Amino acid sequence: MKCKVSENPSIKEAYRLIEDGIRKRALVVILACCSASYEGRARSRLDAGERLIVIKPDGTFMVHQDRKVDPVNWQPPKSRSRAYIKRGSLYLESIRRDPEERLEVEIHEAHLVSYYLARDVHDLMVAGHENDMGDMIIMHPHLIEKGFRPIAREYAVASGFIDILGKDENGSLMIIELKSRKAGVSAVKQLKRYVDEFRDDRMGVRGVLVAPSITHDAMEMLEEEGLEFREIEPPRELRSNRGVTLDNFL
Repeated sequence: MKCKVSENPSIKEAYRLIEDGIRKRALVVILACCSASYEGRARSRLDAGERLIVIKPDGTFMVHQDRKVDPVNWQPPKSRSRAYIKRGSLYLESIRRDPEERLEVEIHEAHLVSYYLARDVHDLMVAGHENDMGDMIIMHPHLIEKGFRPIAREYAVASGFIDILGKDENGSLMIIELKSRKAGVSAVKQLKRYVDEFRDDRMGVRGVLVAPSITHDAMEMLEEEGLEFREIEPPRELRSNRGVTLDNFL
């Protein structure tokens, strides 16, 4: 059976179902009145309230309140969870070894206890990030300008990593800094630091900030520093093959 559910179980029924789910490495979901205490890098105490408890097969342990996105208490993947009964009360424990952390939840009243043997092998695919912009420019370098030729990605320099290093049709170096959202002054300063490291190149160097839009202050700074701007929107399409490299292009 892939799924087991018990409504308003007794303490012993809830314990058996939770232990069964943990043992089978199932997704355990509990609705209960509970309190929690944590000891580790800090200490905390959460008094009794109606909450959602989730124990994942990878060891993640979360206690959610009925507000906000993030759990109020949680332990990361690879934590070790167990259920036990002490003095007639049901407890859940999640232990992390490095660093040493312990989260204990006392269940005062269980409203719903369930587990599900889930199967999910896919990772989230996201489009619209700077990596996607880089892939698009590598595949279509004319988006920067006619004759642009990329020669390296994530090129390491003393002040960081250049998103795309290339050359224009005259052989001058071009440093491309990518931003998937509106670019500000900090992006211009970052690009200038990269460009300054190549000022002595005998063929010259150009710095190009690529983003869907730019602030007024950032555009003024670009012009003062002799840098350039290209207005390019990041791609929004999801693709199954995301392994675009310079080897695919050159």
